[in-house]
Amino acid sequence: MSDLQTLQYLFDVQGYLVIEDVLDSDEVAELNQRIDEQELPTPGKVQRFGSAPDGSGFLQWGKSFCHLLDHPKIMEILRFRLGDCFRLDRIYGMYMREGMPRGGLHADYGASSPTSNAKPGEYYAFRDTEITNGFVVVTWNLANTGPEYGGFCCIPGSHKSNYKLPHEIAAAPENAPCVVIPNAPAGSAILFSEALTHGTAAWNGKHERRSLLYKYCVSHMAWTSRRVAQPEDIELTERQKVLFREPADPHRHFPSLF
Repeated sequence: MSDLQTLQYLFDVQGYLVIEDVLDSDEVAELNQRIDEQELPTPGKVQRFGSAPDGSGFLQWGKSFCHLLDHPKIMEILRFRLGDCFRLDRIYGMYMREGMPRGGLHADYGASSPTSNAKPGEYYAFRDTEITNGFVVVTWNLANTGPEYGGFCCIPGSHKSNYKLPHEIAAAPENAPCVVIPNAPAGSAILFSEALTHGTAAWNGKHERRSLLYKYCVSHMAWTSRRVAQPEDIELTERQKVLFREPADPHRHFPSLF
């Protein structure tokens, strides 16, 4: 793992990071076994599982899922983008089988977000009232992903763009050299800003894609009025409990996670 200064620089420039070997093979096997026990429908009509809100989603399936909430190898990296006070906003799992098609490129914040007033090809200075950042996703990969398989894809640096995503790229990202599918083996974590233009590439792997997405935001923000609930009958640490708090002003009404 690179030193924090290097990771901070790369996250700022790229809008995403791949941290390999965060989970060992036993931890990956444990999480996959817990998912197998749920007897989920075959991926195809659905790509997601264990979503929350509402309820606690896949966190209810075992303590191993809760351990990922504040894994020590990701917390300092989340701190780069979100500061000392942030909360868990949403979670869901993704699974895919061979031949499943790609999803659309999108960004939830920044120039290409649905609510942005940016115009194609025209520089736009963001207003103070417009959210352009503040959400970071941690994708835990429980199977190998990368250029030969598919999975997470993105346009590096697009979180800093002042222009909307051109239709030519959005219509055929597989033909756009600027769209990359980073190599992310099982046990790795991909962290990315929701302002980054990202998506899901078509899945070509013989094995099933499995990823767990934990979405965090600065403490005074929220994606929806609904909340992820703490799992029942699973003991959480005090820091993990903080992640389930209601949105509030950082430091004043929401404690530091550090």
